[in-house]
Amino acid sequence: MDVFDDLPKPFFVLAPMDDVTDSAFRRIVGTTAAPDLYFTEFVNVDGLQSPGRARLLKKLRFTSSERPLIAQVWGKEPDNFRETARQIADGSLAHEFGLPEGVNFAGLDLNMGCPVKAVVKDGACSALINDRPLAAAIIKATQEGLAGRLPLSVKTRLGFNQVDLIWIEFLLGQDLRALTIHGRTKAQMSKVPADWDMIGQARKLRDELAPATLIIGNGDVMNRRQGEELAAEHGLDGIMIGRGIFHDPFVFATESPWPDLTAKRRIALYKKHVQLFAATWQNRERPIHTLNKFCKIYINHFDGAKELRERLMAADSADELLSIMAEAERPELAKTA
Repeated sequence: MDVFDDLPKPFFVLAPMDDVTDSAFRRIVGTTAAPDLYFTEFVNVDGLQSPGRARLLKKLRFTSSERPLIAQVWGKEPDNFRETARQIADGSLAHEFGLPEGVNFAGLDLNMGCPVKAVVKDGACSALINDRPLAAAIIKATQEGLAGRLPLSVKTRLGFNQVDLIWIEFLLGQDLRALTIHGRTKAQMSKVPADWDMIGQARKLRDELAPATLIIGNGDVMNRRQGEELAAEHGLDGIMIGRGIFHDPFVFATESPWPDLTAKRRIALYKKHVQLFAATWQNRERPIHTLNKFCKIYINHFDGAKELRERLMAADSADELLSIMAEAERPELAKTA
């Protein structure tokens, strides 16, 4: 079954973000306002098919509640893409996580857009915009590994140093199920507003070249209504939201309650996240200070938030975090909340 066949139009996607969209956070988002589709963090296939595999599996770990879930991968060696795709498609990788039969990823996505300097220098991700023979070999190898069992998609940018619609045309010729386009070039990083008009141009190319490929727009979407308007204006099939989740954990809701949420409820949501994080990463696969970036989401916009946030971000364990929050939930705070 193709997960993309059953999605609404437009559908909404939680973007892959390193050290952000892990299993614990995806479950939090699922309890606030779930997207139609989740992505994992991006994981290196060359590392997965090496002795370092065990250290990387955390980026793909998931539970049955975080579905439908697309695994996102990156790397350089086509053979490693093929083997990783095979392990994802046949369920053997999900089996490594102890998941029951029938619980698996819903698809595989290739990261051809990450602009991080070290990754690009190594010839991966957005560097593939300038190495189309390798990009084609990676896509072909991945398709061979999937063997039609799961859909393949690509996430990319508008170009390398400048907008390059020939790159988009190239990808539309690769028989992809979906193409996510971040509305900036690699050179622009996140320093300029996303160019949704150019994403719309890519959609027009899709109509001409690959009508079956879904186009997902990404960049600067801060709420569902904005995403719906952009999808309608540019004729897009889906909208991916990344950094918008840092401003509102209910970003996928039709009407978000976040602006009016009390201090007590904000603290309670962070408490739930800390508990999930501690339960998920019991072997300390992730350092506790990973939670600091989330602390900025929840502990904000109420009296005393800055001071509480500083204490929480200095904590060295989940127990300490929970103790500080229990103290913050004292009766006098509850009255003002």
